[in-house]
Amino acid sequence: MTRHITSLILLAATLLPAKAQTTTAHNLDVAKQLEIFCSLYRNLDMMYVDTLDAAEVIGSGIKAMLATLDPYTEYYPNEDVKDLKTMITGKYGGIGSVVSYDLTSGYTLINQPYEGMPAHEAGLKKGDIILSIDGEDMKDKGTAYVSEHLRGNPGTSFILTYRRPGSDKAKSVRITRRAIQTPPIPYYGMLTDSVGFISLEQFTDDCSKDMRHAVISLKQQGMQSLILDLRGNTGGSLSEAVKILNFFLPKDLDIVKTKGKMQRTNVTYRTSAMPIDTLMPIAVLVNGSTASASEITCGTLQDFDRGVVIGTKTYGKGLVQMPMSLPYNTKMKLTTSHYYIPSGRCIQAVNYKRGGKEAVADSLRQEFKTRNGRTVRDGGGIMPDVEIRPDSLPNIAFYLTNAGMDSTNVMMRYVVDYVNRHPTIAPARTFTLSDTDYDEFKRYVTDAGFKYDRESERYLESLVKMAKFEGYYDKARKEFDALQQKLRHDLNDELDFHKDIITQALAADIVSCYYFERGVVENSLQFDKQVKEALDILNDRKRYDTILGR
Repeated sequence: MTRHITSLILLAATLLPAKAQTTTAHNLDVAKQLEIFCSLYRNLDMMYVDTLDAAEVIGSGIKAMLATLDPYTEYYPNEDVKDLKTMITGKYGGIGSVVSYDLTSGYTLINQPYEGMPAHEAGLKKGDIILSIDGEDMKDKGTAYVSEHLRGNPGTSFILTYRRPGSDKAKSVRITRRAIQTPPIPYYGMLTDSVGFISLEQFTDDCSKDMRHAVISLKQQGMQSLILDLRGNTGGSLSEAVKILNFFLPKDLDIVKTKGKMQRTNVTYRTSAMPIDTLMPIAVLVNGSTASASEITCGTLQDFDRGVVIGTKTYGKGLVQMPMSLPYNTKMKLTTSHYYIPSGRCIQAVNYKRGGKEAVADSLRQEFKTRNGRTVRDGGGIMPDVEIRPDSLPNIAFYLTNAGMDSTNVMMRYVVDYVNRHPTIAPARTFTLSDTDYDEFKRYVTDAGFKYDRESERYLESLVKMAKFEGYYDKARKEFDALQQKLRHDLNDELDFHKDIITQALAADIVSCYYFERGVVENSLQFDKQVKEALDILNDRKRYDTILGR
């Protein structure tokens, strides 16, 4: 009888469609693996020599499992759910300030208060040393720990004790936390009588309202063409990107399609409202950190030949994530689909398989056409129509501008001192440091004993070791000695050689103390090669039309 039943089951299995058989086999394998996992953990919990922390052990297992997928699929335990909410909305409860760690003192410093936020209103300034929060000493606690204590539910308050540089006296102030939202548009304004500029830093909830306000305001000021800056914008809400595109594209156009395993993830997003302006020339600035919703925005404008894309190749993120609720107030962010922009291309640059990643080979990238017939390709981000590379940051400037890399924190010390001696400065758009100011900064750097890793010397040391290992060093000793002399470090010479870039970084840091983030963006425009190229193209309509294949 048993053999007869088994034979009938096997006969039925052979008659099932191939897809149904595959699905059944997959479901059975899933059930088997889950049963193995549960049995394994039960045995660990009962018999392992030490008592296990279930949240820690299973949490580690979940993270290890997700690590075999793409880097955007993430698990958020109950205590971290607020981080996901902050990512989606751009809002959090806190004081509204960037903080950084000072290696010399072991304390965290106020780096940049946000305009109109609790830290600013409480009188905190750049360089203020956070001594304690509600009486708890913050020495050697690190920025993550301090930030966690500065954040909290809006409406709650705490006592912050701090010391201002140049003073030995500690001050205390009660600060009430508020809902903080970093502005998606830190700055917009007119660059010339006819060219407007908008810096859009993130696609958070309702950012399209800010964008609409900026566009209409600039048009009222006489804007006839627009530079849209998406550099460093890592994306966010897809629906907000579609709304913003609708400002410049006609109603009822297919903008982006998402395709996934489940039917509900296959969605076509269309423009649904009357646009603001479908004719105004647009230049879009992008770089390697322009990703996701930003790439949908610049890629769609490129596919419809609606704007010229300027800068460097974008990141190449063609995946869509969806937040999902899990038991016990935990959540996950899950990659559910690829997205495809109007030409039909998906710009995902990396395939994630079995815990590894593999860049899409050039030979596998397919060609697509824009509305005007220009050739564009998939599988590697958005290639700009006009490639302009920014000036690279020299090694010495990198160390000076990153507080965590410079143990002397010399740039912040100079900026704080400068601000204390200058109650006001020139407008953000025109502010620069004088030669006298820079000479003074050089003395600060020298007196502080500033040091940094010199890559050329490091590579030379490696080359010497390899030459000795392979037996060539003695023959080339004179050449090595001569090269070593030429590469000998001279701090004063390097500060002079890289004066322009270091001066720009100093000016931006100083401007932030007076005009906040909007001032930093505005100040940078006078040095920006990519902005200059965008202005040149927008002011040359024939060149603009030629680039777009008209």
